[in-house]
Amino acid sequence: MKPAGGKTWFTAAELAELSLPGLPKAKRKINERAQVEGWAFRTDAAGLPLCRPRQGRGGGLEYHMDILPAAARASLASRGVSIVADVRPVPESGASSRWRWFEGLNDDAKAKAKHRAGVVASVDAYVRAGLTRSAAVATVSARASVSPATLWSWLAMIDGVAPADRLPFLAPQHKGGGTESDVDATVWQYLLSDYLRPEKPTWSSCYRRATEMATSIGVTLPHQKTLQRKLEREVDGRLIIAQREGADALRRAMPPQQRSVMDLHALEAVNIDGHKFDVFVRWPDGRVGRPLMVAIQDLYSRKMLAWRIDESESALATRMVFGDLFRNWGIPKKCLLDNGRAFASKMITGGAKTRFRFKIKDEEPTGVLTALGVEIHFALPYRGQSKPIERAFRDMCDAIAKHPAFAGAYTGNSPDAKPENYGSKAIPIEDFRRMVDACLAEHNRREGRRTETAQGRSFDATFAESYAVAPIGKATPEQLRLTLLTAEDRPVDRQTSVITLEGNRYWTPELSAYAGKRVVVRFDPDNLHGEVHVYTREGRFIATAPVIAAVGFFDKAAAGARRKLEGGARKLARDLAAQHELLKASDIAAMLPAYEDEAPAPQPTVVRPVRHRGQAVALRQERVEQAANQAGILDRMAAGITRLHAVK
Repeated sequence: MKPAGGKTWFTAAELAELSLPGLPKAKRKINERAQVEGWAFRTDAAGLPLCRPRQGRGGGLEYHMDILPAAARASLASRGVSIVADVRPVPESGASSRWRWFEGLNDDAKAKAKHRAGVVASVDAYVRAGLTRSAAVATVSARASVSPATLWSWLAMIDGVAPADRLPFLAPQHKGGGTESDVDATVWQYLLSDYLRPEKPTWSSCYRRATEMATSIGVTLPHQKTLQRKLEREVDGRLIIAQREGADALRRAMPPQQRSVMDLHALEAVNIDGHKFDVFVRWPDGRVGRPLMVAIQDLYSRKMLAWRIDESESALATRMVFGDLFRNWGIPKKCLLDNGRAFASKMITGGAKTRFRFKIKDEEPTGVLTALGVEIHFALPYRGQSKPIERAFRDMCDAIAKHPAFAGAYTGNSPDAKPENYGSKAIPIEDFRRMVDACLAEHNRREGRRTETAQGRSFDATFAESYAVAPIGKATPEQLRLTLLTAEDRPVDRQTSVITLEGNRYWTPELSAYAGKRVVVRFDPDNLHGEVHVYTREGRFIATAPVIAAVGFFDKAAAGARRKLEGGARKLARDLAAQHELLKASDIAAMLPAYEDEAPAPQPTVVRPVRHRGQAVALRQERVEQAANQAGILDRMAAGITRLHAVK
């Protein structure tokens, strides 16, 4: 490539093609060096960036020639590239630039400038009073303990400057006395690359290794502090954070985003998440573990609307808590959740196109939220601050986990924060659930909340005020059934039409038509003594079947209810028979046609002759048998004659 005169911006590919001294000869290596040295963050003395987006197809970045090593710039100049041909905006000058420079001074320098401005103002006052300028300088010099020469130099600083702009011109302008030390580009690149690593080595150790490397190639390094000041002066702090701390640290270095909920109303948007309590509980089977709560919070008021406690964060618990929300409050328009397996499962968000988990297919089943038209918003993975419910969970760590009722069962929030009485107690799960319900009710009604919408009120009051006037989508019974767990196929008893589930029996007259068949049952696993919803295997709703509870052996009321139920079944059978207008058996027999006792036998019209096959074979067999019989008779006769001669 032959650069045109006045060209000052170059891409990495162009720099590689130019083969400049002090730079790599490959585009990839130039990009790596640009990343290590932070070319994207570099600015010149006027604060103007030395990197800009490339205009045109393909995009990319362009770097100004001032960012290049001295040898590379000299080579460009020898090839006809003029350094003064830069067309970047001219930096501001005059009073405005001096004021900008003045703002960057420390308080001591600003105080000196104010003192000098006061002394100069006294000189002007004496001049206005009638003294000559020399007499005024002499008078003020004696009063302010400032030498006349110094005072005259201050006056020279503000010659031709408006009184309102004197302050930055009178500020002390200390300049360094030495010249900047030259640093070999290869050694400096090595030092930066060593320091800007995720392992975060100290500057001293990096300088020591760089010194050894420089010695091996015959180069002398300046003092460690000199290079450290060069680092602070030339390398953007954002690059240091990004390389040593990581992308998350760079994000945290930026001011957090504030999102307002004033444009929402109650139940318009909710967020859901799981929280594992730092408390040991005892499950019904005797096992001890830490329970996990899946909870839903209203975004507008921050009120906790529904929650379920289980052993783990599962799609079942998520589905049940959504069922509680729909039943007690209504259907929200939007829901914010993360990509955990419990929330991003196809049972909950199947059909959503923005999940971060699992492969999305067009033929996948529709989830509960998708089927009900709830707009799903997934928070970024590992971004807890995106969900306001995390703030409520932090309160629960103190209000619930450390409650006096759980003394001895608290586990601590980390392995090295175990209390002295760790593991001395486990709370029965039912007692723990009752306490959580009470604590969350207190959490909602507590006054003095300082959120954007509460303004000193409680979450309950904030929610109730908006809920009363907001358009709320109420869930129908059919929609509520969608939120219940889909069980495996269950057989309907062939004789009694009863469905058995977890040892309980469920029955309704509508099941009689499905005796001996298999159906799908939806149910609440926490309320197996209630009712189940029965569907065909094709998904059509059949009926809601209540549980058949066991009764006392001599319970007369239950016996009477049973007789009434049986009588109702008989009456229904009679009504159905009358509805279908069934005929009597005698009427059915009378409607049959009359038949003769015996029909005449048919006569053949064609006679087929019958021939006996195999007669010759039968005759030969008969003759053979006769000959054998005769031979046997002769043998017996000969044997008898032989015995007779022997006797004689």
